[in-house]
Amino acid sequence: MSLPDAFKDELRARIPLSDIIGKRMKLTRAGREYKGCCPFHKEKSPSFTVNDVKGFYHCFGCGAHGDSIGFLMSHDNMSFMDAVEQLASLAGMQIPKSTPEDEKRYKQQASLYDLMELAAKHYELQLYKAENKKILQYLRERGLSLDTIKSFRLGFASDEQSLKQTLTKARFKTDALIEAGLFKISTKNQSDIYPFFRGRVMFPVQDIQGRVVAFGGRVLPESHGGPADKSAPKYINSPESPIFHKGRGLYGLSRARKAIGDGEPVVVVEGYMDVIALAQAGFKAAVAPLGTALTEDQIQVLWKILPEDKRSPILCFDGDAAGQRAAGRALERVFPILKPDHSVRFAFLPEEHDPDSLIKTEGVSAMDRVLKNAIGLFDMMWLEEAKGRDMSQPETKAGFRSALEKRARLIADQSVQQFFIHEINQKINEAFLTKKQTKQPFVAGKTFHKGKPVPPGVHTPYRPQSVKVAPVKAKKSQLDRVRIFLALMIHYPELYDEFGEDFGRVRIADPEYDHIRQELINLLATQNSLDYQAVKQHLTESGHGEILKAIDSFLDTHAVFAKPGQMIDTVRAAWREEWEISFRNARTG
Repeated sequence: MSLPDAFKDELRARIPLSDIIGKRMKLTRAGREYKGCCPFHKEKSPSFTVNDVKGFYHCFGCGAHGDSIGFLMSHDNMSFMDAVEQLASLAGMQIPKSTPEDEKRYKQQASLYDLMELAAKHYELQLYKAENKKILQYLRERGLSLDTIKSFRLGFASDEQSLKQTLTKARFKTDALIEAGLFKISTKNQSDIYPFFRGRVMFPVQDIQGRVVAFGGRVLPESHGGPADKSAPKYINSPESPIFHKGRGLYGLSRARKAIGDGEPVVVVEGYMDVIALAQAGFKAAVAPLGTALTEDQIQVLWKILPEDKRSPILCFDGDAAGQRAAGRALERVFPILKPDHSVRFAFLPEEHDPDSLIKTEGVSAMDRVLKNAIGLFDMMWLEEAKGRDMSQPETKAGFRSALEKRARLIADQSVQQFFIHEINQKINEAFLTKKQTKQPFVAGKTFHKGKPVPPGVHTPYRPQSVKVAPVKAKKSQLDRVRIFLALMIHYPELYDEFGEDFGRVRIADPEYDHIRQELINLLATQNSLDYQAVKQHLTESGHGEILKAIDSFLDTHAVFAKPGQMIDTVRAAWREEWEISFRNARTG
């Protein structure tokens, strides 16, 4: 049976070769590779190497060479299809049937890789044109060297149709341009298309094998040719496509693999510029999610490519209230998938800093200090559950223990769960049930018992609970209107085609509400025919459940017209009326 190359590439990429071979023979790490005595001929000193980055093994003694499929065929005496079936089962993939339709689909995927590569080259060329010197100047002013800009293949998407000309000249059809997420069909003229990215700095997104599969686009400041309207989304990302799944990929991962092989710790940060700033400063194993909160799939991708004894990436968050909430959501996602020797650590930046600004103002050593002070998963769980609790009463102490145990029981792996519960009981006993008790009130991140920090660890200025941050507050009338716009778009996603441009211009001061707006735009711009239940489910899974509850509660008493089940003409009229009021207030305010 003939299998598409794209399927085999994905199969190899999902499972590190060292995992397959390491289960059948002893391997030891040697720099970026693994070494062992060759299983295909008798030898006393190891000459057999395994390279996860390149995806092949090689013996310098007998010349044996191949990939994961070839190893199973040679070592386990499997047929080609038996080897593929075993790997597919481990990777959680479905083997494609050899039908004309499947062959056509995989050929289309291969064609999309070529299309995206050509688009990336086009954007790169645009950046260095004389008429776009302000854009290049903007990147240099952000502190990026020319080498860094070229290394990350940054580019520029103009407002013109030059990309379409480049791609059609290379004989790519309109359907492919739309499928790749580079163009959208005009709502005014169904026979016309327009570029999805316009007037933005472009960040090519590569899969683990280094192929361009998507783009992120950042709006420019007005001083460098960007729009005067400040409400445009700062970043937009390619929609999902046959070759791009944003919940699985990580920005910078293909570049980070070499550094990971060299033993550098993986640092997961928020966005594209964070990754680039860290890489330029020497932190080569930095990666970022693609416009969404970190997913379970992305965590497991990192675990697979990390060395066996170092499967604990550092999740780096802002030190403000929003960063703490994001860390809490990440904690929730990690617990169910924990397994022995697989974990994460949490690091927090000082208030009002991202990695780029911290390095610029305090130097590389400050960022290094943040990462070295990363706390473990257990400590993070303790801090998260301790927030806001008054530990002066027996019943609240019991509630604290109960909350910790409830979280620990989310761990599917029974051995890890048991150790967590044992550790909880031990720490609770140390904190509350020893004979000598301090009468200090419990404050997370401060000393509590016998002068020792609770949880165990060094107290630093970068620990999250030691920083009190006043949340950004919007005027009540403005926030109420924001809730209405969000509710209308959530409950009536069919309005996006008609009012999507207006929705992108809504002024939102509160960062949490602006984040949910960004998530909505990314969702509705890429997926059609969604009902409101599907939209709500997506937003809840993306960590916005609490805001959805707040919006629903607000609608019950202040804006019933924005709840589901209204006549669509009534909803349209409500949108126009609210937009007119909002626009009038913006002019007079």
